[in-house]
Amino acid sequence: MCQLLGMNANTPTDVMFSFTGLATRAAEHKDGFGIAFFEDRGVRLFVDPHSALVSPVAEMVRRYPIRSDNVIAHIRKATQGHVSLENTHPFMRELWGRYWVFAHNGDLKGFEPRLHGAFRAVGSTDSERAFCWLMQELAKAHASVPSIAELTTTLRELLPPIARHGTFNLLLSNGQALWAHATTSLYWLERRHPFGAAHLADEDVAVDFAALTQPSDRVAVIATEPLTRGEPWTAFTPGELRVFVGGAAVG
Repeated sequence: MCQLLGMNANTPTDVMFSFTGLATRAAEHKDGFGIAFFEDRGVRLFVDPHSALVSPVAEMVRRYPIRSDNVIAHIRKATQGHVSLENTHPFMRELWGRYWVFAHNGDLKGFEPRLHGAFRAVGSTDSERAFCWLMQELAKAHASVPSIAELTTTLRELLPPIARHGTFNLLLSNGQALWAHATTSLYWLERRHPFGAAHLADEDVAVDFAALTQPSDRVAVIATEPLTRGEPWTAFTPGELRVFVGGAAVG
């Protein structure tokens, strides 16, 4: 299995504290890493089939603190598809004039959907096939750009048929919102005023967010397992879909 990290905020925010906690777990999840930062309609996407602990790309990301209001990161422990760049999450596609980014933790057995020319998998993972099918079905369901609420309703219909094939924990964003779905392990928290200190669960590293934030700031963090100690992480229930906008869970 793999590890996921997502961040959604109401103002461009540095995610390096959480990414450091995620990268620490790459000793076990060593088959590649990736991270995507949304900047308005643009996306900075960094992927490498090497472990985040040794990847020079990961080191560059750690030294280049990009600020973003939607971030998706992933460290891979391969179950389907060989270890290669084309099989490294997150994956990205365009739909309705916006980039969409997707990362998956799980293993889908026998999921071989029919895909048409607009959305085809480049690699050989079940994850990329699931993403392409989701994009294809979203395009079929809406003739023009839908609202976040409409997208959430459609995703609630599309995700269960995939999840029946196995473990399907995912993060999905189009830069306007961040959707998170769990069948097994996924947690979330909201950081808002009054901010306090947070300590990484796997490293002797702490940050005092009160010194780095404004009272109006709001940040939601989603992870496969809690990344910090002493913060109120909430577990997803099996089959739960949540959407985050402006640093808050809105559905």
